[in-house]
Amino acid sequence: MAVAASLCALAGISACDVQSDSSTAKSGASASPAVAKDLKVGWSTIYLTPSWMQQTLKMMEGDVTKLKSAGKVSSFKTLNANGDTSQQIAQIRAMIQQKYDVIIVDAGSSTALNPALEQAVAAGITVVAFDSLPTSTKVIRVGTDQKAWGSMMATWLADKLKGKGSVIAMNGPAGVSVSEDRWAGAAAVFKKYPDIKIVSNVHSEYNLAPAAQAFASAYSAHPEIDGVFSQGGALSAAALQTLVKQDKKLVPITGENYNGFLKMWRSHQKAGFSSLATAQPNYLAVIALEAAVAKREGVSVPQDITVPLPEITDKNLADYVKPDQPDDSYPITDLPQAEIDKLIGK
Repeated sequence: MAVAASLCALAGISACDVQSDSSTAKSGASASPAVAKDLKVGWSTIYLTPSWMQQTLKMMEGDVTKLKSAGKVSSFKTLNANGDTSQQIAQIRAMIQQKYDVIIVDAGSSTALNPALEQAVAAGITVVAFDSLPTSTKVIRVGTDQKAWGSMMATWLADKLKGKGSVIAMNGPAGVSVSEDRWAGAAAVFKKYPDIKIVSNVHSEYNLAPAAQAFASAYSAHPEIDGVFSQGGALSAAALQTLVKQDKKLVPITGENYNGFLKMWRSHQKAGFSSLATAQPNYLAVIALEAAVAKREGVSVPQDITVPLPEITDKNLADYVKPDQPDDSYPITDLPQAEIDKLIGK
């Protein structure tokens, strides 16, 4: 696959796997910064399969429609690397050859893409990364503070437990930077509470089935827990589902805007279940696109844009949960344009 992708790049075609094409033909796109008009935009993503990515694509396409109406964007393509970092690099280099004005990227590697992205910047292309970020300081980066994510969740749980109790920690796969950063933020908080004991630190894929199996195993060994620190929505859903199925005490569980978890949270509120959840908001993609257009307009866009984490509480849960949507969706409220403009320096 990587070899084929490289050949695609050498041949100068835009991508081996173009998932979305809402383009209007435009030839001779300038590689030098100019007034944001008729921009040729490409989104390079490491994969599109997860529902979060599908929602992100729809949100981005909605913003593209608005920008087309304003005469700022003429074409938009989504290039899917299907989980292959080598293919993503090849697709980025193909976009350089095709003289794209803007490249938006959700990186499959924090370091491997850096040379290709910096080559794009050197060619006068505006490059903005979001969600999974490269380490290059040459590109604009839009993301959330993952350590703050873990810290927020751990602080709420520690307060809920009044500083003492036994906790199972549900983390993502070992070695994944997002998971490690979230846990680092949480661990720093838990160190302040010597009477809170992490009786089991579980690593799981961010999917319901493996998470349910992992939590059930940890819970069978430590049934007298007082809370669950969870850094992912499917992990939270797995923990709550297990307690409900076994008719056990519903202890506080931190969460994410995974709709399946939000549904269960709401249905068990009357039984006393409580949570705090946050989100990796899909509108990071919209902020990235708007930042790129603003950069082309001459706005002094910050190199690093840190987007505040949403807070889903017992009080505003009804604003997020979507009973008519699938469990594996990630409901999020739109960020007002005024807030986007503030973040990108307009």
